[in-house]
Amino acid sequence: MARNYYECSVCGRKFPVGQGIVVSKAGITLYFHSNRCASKFLRLFLERMGEEEARRVLRELLEELSKALEEKRKEKTI
Repeated sequence: MARNYYECSVCGRKFPVGQGIVVSKAGITLYFHSNRCASKFLRLFLERMGEEEARRVLRELLEELSKALEEKRKEKTI
């Protein structure tokens, strides 16, 4: 029988499948019942990540998001 709930990776709270935030990467699946638990995990993850690696990844991501946002703005003005 398939389970019909997940358990939050941060606080352990159970929540129904189809709700919350579920992220899979590198063979690991993370479950968050709320954006508050997801942001707590992200904050802890970034604190533990190496300084240089975090800086590189954050700069790349911010650049990518900035370009996507600029493209969206161009589409709206045409």
